[in-house]
Amino acid sequence: MRRIPKLWTRFLTAMGLLVLAWIWIWIPGSVIAAPSGDHELQTMADNTPDGGTLKLPEGSYQGPLVIRKAISVQGTGHVVITGDGSDSPVIRIEAARVSLRNVAVIQPSGGDNAAVLVAGNQAVLDTLTIRTRSYGIVLRDSGQHDISGTTIDWEPVDASQPSDETSLKRNGIDLYNSHDNRIHDNRISRMNDGIYLESSHRNVVEHNSIDRSRYGVHCMYTDGTVVKDNYGEFNVTGGMVMGVRDALVTGNTFMKQSENVNSQGLLFFDVQTSRIANNKVEGNRVGLYIEQSDKNEFIDNVVVQNFVGIQFLESNQNRFTHNRLAGNVIQAEANESSDNRFERNYWDEFHGIDADGDGISDIAYAMNPFFQRLTSATPAFQLFFQSPGMQFLEGMYSSGKDEWTIDTAPLMNPAAEEQRQGDGRGGGTTGVLMLGLLFTLFSLTIITMMGVKRI
Repeated sequence: MRRIPKLWTRFLTAMGLLVLAWIWIWIPGSVIAAPSGDHELQTMADNTPDGGTLKLPEGSYQGPLVIRKAISVQGTGHVVITGDGSDSPVIRIEAARVSLRNVAVIQPSGGDNAAVLVAGNQAVLDTLTIRTRSYGIVLRDSGQHDISGTTIDWEPVDASQPSDETSLKRNGIDLYNSHDNRIHDNRISRMNDGIYLESSHRNVVEHNSIDRSRYGVHCMYTDGTVVKDNYGEFNVTGGMVMGVRDALVTGNTFMKQSENVNSQGLLFFDVQTSRIANNKVEGNRVGLYIEQSDKNEFIDNVVVQNFVGIQFLESNQNRFTHNRLAGNVIQAEANESSDNRFERNYWDEFHGIDADGDGISDIAYAMNPFFQRLTSATPAFQLFFQSPGMQFLEGMYSSGKDEWTIDTAPLMNPAAEEQRQGDGRGGGTTGVLMLGLLFTLFSLTIITMMGVKRI
């Protein structure tokens, strides 16, 4: 009789341990560690409970994978998921609240097959490395996603001739009818468009780096979009914003978009009531290109060393203030755009007069369209840029002057406005004027003496 309690005790203990193990495995939020030798990825995902975590050990896994539960998939070490070459995404996310972290995804199929397709809401994609012969990440009819820390690169079909595959390329991150997403701190290279948004509203695109693609950031028919602090170089166009209302484009840097005849730093087409501020466009064919865009504000942008600094076409009621233009071959062009407000911008080629020392020129700056119109008709005349003859002809040209674009109060130097606001006075302007007068008198004396000597 004394042995019965001990047997029951052992039996109950064993049953308790089994129950605890069952609870640990199946309760929501549990962690399932995949066996290192088990590469049946779909089976492992299906066996992970809703709300659970699937940890993938280092190794290679075969896609495709369809995620139908709110689970977290995390790679530990170097985890690679490769598509099987079929007509499907490598990873398809159908459920809401799915997270995918720290994995590499390879899409070997061309066409319209994404590496990662997201159709559920509130996905988190973090620290992915994607190489694709199609799209990188595609968001469809969903929203409230967070995509960060991800690298997306084109995988050449023919490694010896990757430049011949332009027509095959798709977009790095592609959104359609997907709203309220945050796309940040990603690096995208050699895709068609780096980040493409169509009919997708209130998205934040910030701190991304995009190079060697067609358009770095491409917005089509979106409202309330924020494009902030992105960097792009060697694209055809850094940022393309089209059919957009109430956008904020700020703090971006787009450089060296100049290898194509249609290259621009930032291109705005049919953009309304938006704010474009604190951007830098440098070394592009056209720095800022604005067409059929009205009632926008361009403020505190730096436009330097472009062939054309700014170009307006059929755009009206825009406000262009406190911008700095320097080192551009053509500072500004404006055609059929007579109702824009330009004031308090700095133009390095303009030499104004500041009698009251407030840092603002007392004479306006009129943007002479002669060189642009001449070279548009005969491009070969670009060879005579800044030649004495060209400058003389430009000075004689005054046709349609009433329609020229004019900065009514240009700044004398880039920091003139800030200096005036900071100290409330001219700050040494009198001394500068006196020095200028002395230099002028000295020059006239030398010229007179040289003339007398010749006689």
